[in-house]
Amino acid sequence: MSFALTVLRLIDNVPTTPSGQVISRQLAKSATSVGANYRACCNARSRVEFIARLGVVVEEIDETLYWLDVIAGSRFLPPSHVDPVRAEASELRAIFAKSLGTARINLKMSKSNDQITR
Repeated sequence: MSFALTVLRLIDNVPTTPSGQVISRQLAKSATSVGANYRACCNARSRVEFIARLGVVVEEIDETLYWLDVIAGSRFLPPSHVDPVRAEASELRAIFAKSLGTARINLKMSKSNDQITR
């Protein structure tokens, strides 16, 4: 949620031109979706559901990075405003992607162990 709030504060500074509005709307949707889907991931009822939700989290943070790159490229905001948010998004993507990989490996190992014990 903290990341989403940071992004929303950043968006408040984007010009309200037509292109600025489109980019801001897309960024707001993807950035707020990260936290919402992570919350759903934490409440998953199974390993498979956990992995599926975490996959959505990775997709949303990656999309968020894309829109932050668009804002940086458009020069709507100075780099000093955008770069720290991009860095945080990159760190979150790395964390979530690694967690997703680990969860997938653990699921595969769990299935292998189930077959061995049968």
